[in-house]
Amino acid sequence: MNTMSHNGYSARIEFDERDSIFVGRILGIRTIIGFHGVTVTQLRSEFEMAVDDYLADCKESGIKPEKPASGKLLLRVPPDIHGKALVASQAAGKSLNQWATEVLEQAVQAGA
Repeated sequence: MNTMSHNGYSARIEFDERDSIFVGRILGIRTIIGFHGVTVTQLRSEFEMAVDDYLADCKESGIKPEKPASGKLLLRVPPDIHGKALVASQAAGKSLNQWATEVLEQAVQAGA
């Protein structure tokens, strides 16, 4: 997956062969914000403008802009997975939170 980042927001980038343009969509927020460009330079400019416009619209409307992540992650996993993760974290001498953070970080880096 190709991505771009600006001011803490990320976007997924794809190429539309039919129209010969790059298209993007901001990820991690409920508001659907898309943009496009013929060149990568134009696409980046449109992305940055879309983020900046979103933030300006939120400020003008007096609402708090959504952030892609709060730092809180609540998961529901099967009890056996939870137990195995707890044992693995304790064996590593870490809290479950510390251990899970490291595992998620490794997974994200491997996928990048």
